[in-house]
Amino acid sequence: MQENRRSIFKKMVVGFAGLFGLSAVSKLQATPVAKEDKPMKEVVGDVVYDQDVPLFSGAVKYGNLLFIAGKGAHFDGDITAHTNHVLDELQKELEKNGSSMDKVLKVNVYLADLHDYQAMNNVYRGRFGMHPPVRTTVATYGGVPGDSLVEIDCIAAVD
Repeated sequence: MQENRRSIFKKMVVGFAGLFGLSAVSKLQATPVAKEDKPMKEVVGDVVYDQDVPLFSGAVKYGNLLFIAGKGAHFDGDITAHTNHVLDELQKELEKNGSSMDKVLKVNVYLADLHDYQAMNNVYRGRFGMHPPVRTTVATYGGVPGDSLVEIDCIAAVD
């Protein structure tokens, strides 16, 4: 029974390794990849500093993936205005870095108030094309930083 579990575990590891592009797995260790084949992290958006220490990057490319930091709306307005603004800002950042709204794979939506869920959805609907990305939506405890009613981040593919 113990041997059977080990065999199943090894098959799972080999399967996962194949999903992530590792060419071979031997004794549960991946074959080393040449350094020039590894993707490099490239900061492509503004870096936000807290005094002299980098706090976070606005956008980062890694291989063919683009990670966009959360965008908020820091002005007076309702959830409709804030959601429109945030989605417009995401679109600008995506296009600036060689991607687009229909290449977005994952979205996280943070609402200051869960009661705004339906109104946010009304604006969000259709903005990512006919094949929307996977999405997680949560209501934050204590609000969204900067008094935005919504903050959205995403991960997208880049050509």
